[in-house]
Amino acid sequence: MNTQPYSVFLVDDHPLLRAGLTTLIEKAPDLRVCGEAESEAEAMRGISSSNPDVAIVDLSLKESSGLELIKNIKHHCPRTQIVVLSMHDEKRYAERALRTGARGYVMKAEATANVVHAVREVLNGRLYLSPQMRDAFIDRFVEGTLPASHSPVDVLTDRELEVFRLLGRGYETRRVAEMLNISIKTVQTFCTRIKEKLELNNASELLREAVRFSEESSSV
Repeated sequence: MNTQPYSVFLVDDHPLLRAGLTTLIEKAPDLRVCGEAESEAEAMRGISSSNPDVAIVDLSLKESSGLELIKNIKHHCPRTQIVVLSMHDEKRYAERALRTGARGYVMKAEATANVVHAVREVLNGRLYLSPQMRDAFIDRFVEGTLPASHSPVDVLTDRELEVFRLLGRGYETRRVAEMLNISIKTVQTFCTRIKEKLELNNASELLREAVRFSEESSSV
């Protein structure tokens, strides 16, 4: 039986949200916040030094991808369990997050009610998803059907999706390259692949679809 509170590390680029999560988690007698960060680099330093039981990670960080951060945490700190807390639609991102190494997914709109429960579920060796998403997974993996929310962007790799998302947020190719720490040529290659996979004819169509996707993701 664990006699000490489980340690939780927070990764989100909004200070007010981190403060709210800290207050919420510290009210739980079995949990404590051991650190926080707003960027991938800061998160990796903090998590490597504190070795927390759980990291709560946002998918949209200012200078990097939360999916890439999850991969790095699982590679360098494999004992740390990960719960995603995101504004992005669970139907579009939960499966990617789980494949990458997360064990739970909570929408920010539901954080107050569910984040502590999600952390406890993950600490007990279980996955945490909303009931609706669990049902969709059952349909997909037991009955062999796709969730009703299946989207064309599901065919994109994690890196392609990040490029697509950042383009939709208004960042130019050079800035996307800087944010993802890759070359401009690599970003251009990703754009070509995205256009092929989504059957888009040119850069204008790519940008229009990227903006539409970003607006839909932000509206949930």
